[in-house]
Amino acid sequence: MAGSNVASSRSNPFRIAINGYGRIGRCFLRALHESSISDRFKVVAINEPADLASIAYLTRFDSTHGRFPGRVVADDDALLIDDQMIAVTHATTPEGVDWAGLDLDLVVECSGQYSDRAALQRFLDSGCRRVLLSHPGNSAADVDATIVHGINDETLTGTERLVSNASCTTNAVVPVLDLLHRELGIEQVLLTTLHSAMNDQPLIDGYHDTDLRRTRSAMQSIIPVSTGLARGVERLLPALTGRVHAKAIRVPTHNVSAIDMVLTLERDASAAHINTLLQQAAAGPFSGLIAWSDETHASIDFNHDAHSAIVDGSQTRSCGPRMVNLLVWFDNEWGFANRMLDVSRHWLSLSDHTAAADA
Repeated sequence: MAGSNVASSRSNPFRIAINGYGRIGRCFLRALHESSISDRFKVVAINEPADLASIAYLTRFDSTHGRFPGRVVADDDALLIDDQMIAVTHATTPEGVDWAGLDLDLVVECSGQYSDRAALQRFLDSGCRRVLLSHPGNSAADVDATIVHGINDETLTGTERLVSNASCTTNAVVPVLDLLHRELGIEQVLLTTLHSAMNDQPLIDGYHDTDLRRTRSAMQSIIPVSTGLARGVERLLPALTGRVHAKAIRVPTHNVSAIDMVLTLERDASAAHINTLLQQAAAGPFSGLIAWSDETHASIDFNHDAHSAIVDGSQTRSCGPRMVNLLVWFDNEWGFANRMLDVSRHWLSLSDHTAAADA
């Protein structure tokens, strides 16, 4: 369920560009560099408004994930990663890059600035063949598909042009909820995300466009924020429409988040039974996607963990025969970047076969 069996007969690597080279953009490049399939993909361009020296420096040194495992050099208008030259542009609009001239198979949109179809269409009109978003579309209609790897990859046909990778929290909870709903039925679920601080928060109190809570120092407070997680889950699991409720709280850590789940079930189930289901799934159909552990963890234990979710079995609680409480950890940067790589691989392999069939 979690993997893809689609193989490509293509001899040349797929050509990829990254638009927006922040936390997820840099993690995507590094995840590809550290993966076993790096020879099948070639990042040929990065578009990021920041200056090249800063881009190279933040690629080499990362406070969360450590030093880049390779040679990184700024070279004129390019970034040299080992022996691979990556062109760097500094445009602030999709129209500012000659995407067509780069002959790209995919643009990975990691700036987070484009979420509706009209805005995303600007990439296509500027020469991009396909765009994979590192965030949800404003609505399901704003993209051709929203994909959570291991859940609905099979809905892709290869003909799509705009695909969303959903959110890090959606990728973390959907596999768990999908399994439990199929096995036990879910009547209602409350999801509380305990999310590490993000760069839309100030280090010390400072102005924010709309959210007064996000004017407060990220490192001094636990801060409730708005979330679209319930809507994102229902988009992927429509059988749960009207049953999902969510809230989010930012906590003063740099990386690795958790989701506290409270579920009411349609059938009786003990904590031990639920742990067994999740443990078996982690070892079987969701291997590589979900992990299970009952050790005495702290969040830092999952820094640079590529799983979408790690179920902490030591925290599973039964609250009567049909109510259960779960704790799920996830590296909100590294896990999500690896899922973007998974979706890219599957989608491009399908599109390659589609192109071959049409030739």
